[in-house]
Amino acid sequence: MDRCRKTITRYARIPTLAAILVVGLLGPTSVKAQSSDFGIWSAVGVEKKINKKWNVGAETEFRTRNDSKTPERWSFGVDGSYKLMRYVKVAAAYSLLYDNNKEKITWNPDGNYNNWRPSYWGVRHRFSFSVTGNVDIGRLKLSLRERWQYTYRPSKITERYDFDNAQWETTEVRGKGRNVLRSRFRVRYDIPHCKLDPYTDIELFNSWSLTKMRYTIGADYKIRKRHVVGLYYRWQNITGDDDDNQPDCHILGMGYTFKF
Repeated sequence: MDRCRKTITRYARIPTLAAILVVGLLGPTSVKAQSSDFGIWSAVGVEKKINKKWNVGAETEFRTRNDSKTPERWSFGVDGSYKLMRYVKVAAAYSLLYDNNKEKITWNPDGNYNNWRPSYWGVRHRFSFSVTGNVDIGRLKLSLRERWQYTYRPSKITERYDFDNAQWETTEVRGKGRNVLRSRFRVRYDIPHCKLDPYTDIELFNSWSLTKMRYTIGADYKIRKRHVVGLYYRWQNITGDDDDNQPDCHILGMGYTFKF
């Protein structure tokens, strides 16, 4: 442990590519971030290495919003990956999302209330396929992941209040599907003689136009061979029509993975 601490101190004095990447990317959003939300994302997962090429896993996640006062989402997902060659792997996944959709208020032209739909919980189904390429440059590990993602939201019957008629009425939220291309570039740094694995990444969400960007810096720590914990900070910048209906947000993330 002392050897690890000394190594971290030594390399912390060196401005790495990861640090330069995060500072450069976050700079333009610093002003807008002052009016953003804050949430906590926590996840627990398991991974199983079947052989040298195949891996499978499962994960459950819980998210909050509104300065972490309001539950936002529960999810459960399964995935599998296959290593095509040393530097390339492909993966497929399915996730069941249970979302807490925000309330919605509409207004009349005279400025008075029209309709109010309270927040409600609803289900979405998400499928994805990804290709990841990686290369090592010294102790830097660079990776680029391209992920196609399709999310389907079934129709949902909800209640809303009609202020004009002073009564509750039943309404339908129509089902819809959406395709998104997610591109993520990640940099990891291998600290000698240390179980701490720091990283940073940027991810772009594209649905015919750029809709969302995420900037992340964090680290994973291997407690033992089978136990890994992670902690990260993420800044989410909404640039267009986001299917998840999320705002600009500061995110504190934490996770635990059991490998067997």
